[in-house]
Amino acid sequence: MALFHFHVTQVKRSAGQSAIASAAYRAGEKLFSEYYGEVSDYTKKRGVIHSEILLPPQAPAEYQDRATLWNAVEKAERGKKAQLAYSFDIALQNEFSMEENIALARQFVSEQLVGRGMIADFAIHQPDKDGGIPNPHFHILCPIRPIEPDGKWGCKQRRVYRLDEDGNRIMGEDGNPLFDAVPTTDWGKPETLEQWREAGAAMVNAKFEEKGLTCRIDHRSYERQGLDTLPTVHEGVAVRQMEAKGITTDKGDLNRWIKAANKLLWDIRKKIAALTDWLKEIKEELSKPKAPNLVDLLNAYYTARNAGAWSNKAKVGNLKHFAEAVNYLMENGLFTLEDLEAYLATHREQTEAVNVSLKTMSARKKELEDLLHFADLYQETKPIYDESRVIKWKGKREKFEAEHEQDLNVLHMARRKLKKYFSPVGQIPVQAWRRELADILQKYPAEYERYKPMRNDLTKLLCVKNCVDTVLRQQEQSQEKRREVER
Repeated sequence: MALFHFHVTQVKRSAGQSAIASAAYRAGEKLFSEYYGEVSDYTKKRGVIHSEILLPPQAPAEYQDRATLWNAVEKAERGKKAQLAYSFDIALQNEFSMEENIALARQFVSEQLVGRGMIADFAIHQPDKDGGIPNPHFHILCPIRPIEPDGKWGCKQRRVYRLDEDGNRIMGEDGNPLFDAVPTTDWGKPETLEQWREAGAAMVNAKFEEKGLTCRIDHRSYERQGLDTLPTVHEGVAVRQMEAKGITTDKGDLNRWIKAANKLLWDIRKKIAALTDWLKEIKEELSKPKAPNLVDLLNAYYTARNAGAWSNKAKVGNLKHFAEAVNYLMENGLFTLEDLEAYLATHREQTEAVNVSLKTMSARKKELEDLLHFADLYQETKPIYDESRVIKWKGKREKFEAEHEQDLNVLHMARRKLKKYFSPVGQIPVQAWRRELADILQKYPAEYERYKPMRNDLTKLLCVKNCVDTVLRQQEQSQEKRREVER
């Protein structure tokens, strides 16, 4: 089954990560980190079938060596919480041979990344027979710091000073000129990620078409595609490995629930659509002055069944089913087709209300996760900001800020995102957000359970539908025979 997965994160020291360790893991190699003085050995890792480094023209040729490249990246980054590399995780397709998948991966890396001046270290992983990696995919590591035309590492950001109407620099309260840190590349922009995702999907779909396959993938979310479906969450390699070993995880349980909810919602909508279409057709046939009601039609159906029954046991069974069906209609006040139509409309409204509730919870869950992420970034970088505020000497403070420029930019970004949530004393409601997120995760299954009675009710209505269809078909056949006799 064709699938689309395209995920980009960052390898950063603030998360305890190492560029050397990340590269060694993805390539299945043994590499020594000069920065940490440690060896990362992943030579026993299974499932790595191909690795390769592609360089833009200005990059030194020695960066073809993995250890040389990533030790150079580690050396170029001085900050203790530096952002080191972009990490791509992209799905391959089971419909293609591994040679075709490798060629597609190389094409994407060459055109979309190296073509932008990026260094790209990519590795192909394929399924493990013991259940290690469930789907073929490839990883890419790209240094965040660009390479200049002379082959040296460039700057990630540059200062753009804020100017007044006369072109003079605007000074802050501390006497220093105000400026904005502007990235020197467009690699981290959301628009660039969207272009990469779209290009990746287009390459795969072109290959599908070339091979005469009808399947296609789409880089857009369900919502952007116009599909009213709850999205699953990304599990990651570690979670998939645990699940393959029979170890249940929170993400695995959540995805199983989301898939079950989507399936149930699809089934309910399908039943409602089938019954609605049936009502439109049958109302035309029964739109006479004295059209029979639902109980009359059921009575005619089971009377005909009893007439052809071979045993008393069968007749008793027919009567039992007739009684159950009539009781169901009476309990719900369903006497005419109009009653049934109104009943279906209520079910449709209830179904969509549950779906809206689930989507609202899903959106709030994403919002809370983002807020908690920014809160973590703020807490991580605030000590550095506080330290800079107490440095009295201007030169020493400017030197400190230059050394911690990335961390300070992260703090300012996180503070902007959290600005409206700060209390008068400068606190943010982190614990309240965590409690709300936990509450949402607990409410998910309860909302799902609201689907089940609707589906059971619709199943009973479909049984009534089948009985009525049979009666009408028999009546039509009888009328046709009478017309033939009269002729």
